[in-house]
Amino acid sequence: MVAAADAQNYAQKLGITHGLVVQELGWDEDTDDDLRADVEDASGSEMVDEDSDEVVDAVLLWWRDGDGDLADELMEVISPLADDGFIWVLTPKTGQPGHVDPSEIAEAAPTAGLTQTSAISLGAWIGSRLVQPKAPSKQR
Repeated sequence: MVAAADAQNYAQKLGITHGLVVQELGWDEDTDDDLRADVEDASGSEMVDEDSDEVVDAVLLWWRDGDGDLADELMEVISPLADDGFIWVLTPKTGQPGHVDPSEIAEAAPTAGLTQTSAISLGAWIGSRLVQPKAPSKQR
């Protein structure tokens, strides 16, 4: 029962609320189906994939060592992202196959024009939250 209770907290931990359009990228057979189902339940709709042309509020990017250049991928991911949207880079925990060193995310985010705001544990995965910096207010 504990796993089911944890799964119900995934969307809450990720800040996914009803009505958000969530894009999922990097799905593979190792992704966490409980997390995916909880995000869809919380948002009230299925996640859209990379072929969608919708503006999205949140992106779940499943990322593993060997998937390529993270900074390049993040620059692609930003295109459909709403101004106040956020990206979760989901990577396998330390010791798991495909583990990504946190420094790789810390280095890739600013290159893509993003800021890392938090990191959370999600079962066998770690989530790193990235946002676009707020535009400075124009006071003249």
